[in-house]
Amino acid sequence: MGLSRDQVEILNVCSNECGIKDLMAVTGRSNRTKFRDQILKPLLSDELIEMTAPDKPSSSTQKYRLTERGRAALNTEQKII
Repeated sequence: MGLSRDQVEILNVCSNECGIKDLMAVTGRSNRTKFRDQILKPLLSDELIEMTAPDKPSSSTQKYRLTERGRAALNTEQKII
């Protein structure tokens, strides 16, 4: 699957619903656009995380949570480490 260290951290944190600011703080990133493009979009398109309000992707209250597929990927990554 080839997840980056930041993506694995995001999967760990997303077991609870989190907003983008919280996720950026976990990874130490400050550029929201790059964070969204490099970290969130790949996780969303691989269906490892999902939006809590998919009909409002740019909502200020948007949060992200782990999917079942994300849980399985996280378990796989932890077994490798």
